[in-house]
Amino acid sequence: QVQLVESGGGSVQAGGSLRLSCAASGYTIGSNYCMGWFRQAPGKEREGVARIYIGGGSTDYADSVKGRFTIHQDSAKNTVYLQMSSLKPEDTAMYYCAASRPFRACGLSILYFDYWGQGTQVTVSS
Repeated sequence: QVQLVESGGGSVQAGGSLRLSCAASGYTIGSNYCMGWFRQAPGKEREGVARIYIGGGSTDYADSVKGRFTIHQDSAKNTVYLQMSSLKPEDTAMYYCAASRPFRACGLSILYFDYWGQGTQVTVSS
């Protein structure tokens, strides 16, 4: 059973930085799969922020975070990070880590993902 454990949320002023971590367990060594970060603000739909293909390394970002957020992996730790810089108040949301079953296609839609973390709150004040 795949499990995802997130950490790293918090409160920061606009212009600041935060790093989110997501540790995955339950995958067979050598599996290729997709991992991503989504966010959901109150009253809004969950939206894809960034994704990375574990095993290939390709990444993709939402237009709203390009140039400010970076997703990267530490294969040895089975962990994916979301480095967030130049944070804006509109980045405030609950952030969720997500992962796919092995060898699925990878994209920024929730349709690509099968497993979800519990969420971590990010609050950016102006």
